[in-house]
Amino acid sequence: MVFDCFGDRKKVVISMAHIGALPGSPLYNADGGVQKLIDDVLADVEKLQDGGVDAVMFGNENDRPYVFKGSPESIAAMTAIVQAIKPAIKVPFGVNYLWDPSASVAIGAVTGASFVREIFTGLFASDMGLWQPDCASASRLRAALRRDDMKLLFNINAEFAYSLDQRPIALRAKSAVFSSLADAILVSGPITGQPAEASDLRSVCEAVTEVPVFANTGVNLDNVRDVLSIAQGVVIGTHFKIDGNTWNAVDGSRVKRFMDLVETLR
Repeated sequence: MVFDCFGDRKKVVISMAHIGALPGSPLYNADGGVQKLIDDVLADVEKLQDGGVDAVMFGNENDRPYVFKGSPESIAAMTAIVQAIKPAIKVPFGVNYLWDPSASVAIGAVTGASFVREIFTGLFASDMGLWQPDCASASRLRAALRRDDMKLLFNINAEFAYSLDQRPIALRAKSAVFSSLADAILVSGPITGQPAEASDLRSVCEAVTEVPVFANTGVNLDNVRDVLSIAQGVVIGTHFKIDGNTWNAVDGSRVKRFMDLVETLR
């Protein structure tokens, strides 16, 4: 069992529901407004659920260039979008506001999310500049909001970034569980849609036994068998999109084919 919200499932597929660019970001469609954002992501969620995924996670991947601290208007919009879609959600859901741990926790807490994903620990040189997340503030916010039941999924190696902490990834993962109370560890590739190094995933799974370990990027129909032979679950976004393009809408047939295979692996 990974988490209580997943029942007795031992291998879990969390699918991304990518929200369009939020108010305040350069790609925001002001003509369509927040209602278009709701309509578009709702269509994706329905396809994901029809395809049989175990959970959905709302993310603001379209808010490029990314920021380290969410703006009031974008946090408010993402909260409103998730809340508007909640009546249609039939599976556990999570949230991830890139790249702000406290914003992610705040949105997740007030919308009733089962989990939150973010970069919580480490120090990185990144496309966005020097990246120094504040795990302590995010964890204390979760406690203050009385949402200790909401799991914190620690992405241990950030996309678009290079870790300035040169300890082996397995040691960084184990340390995050010990010192920062990670509820799960996620292992990523260098960019959204690219797989994690198999050796990284394996070494983290061997080192971390107290909490689940997930492959966070680049999982697809061709590699999921190998990935789930090691990890307890996957987070998948790009492979479920039309033509495997991160920025396209969800392709329901791709979701169904993938989940049909996963069912044979559980």
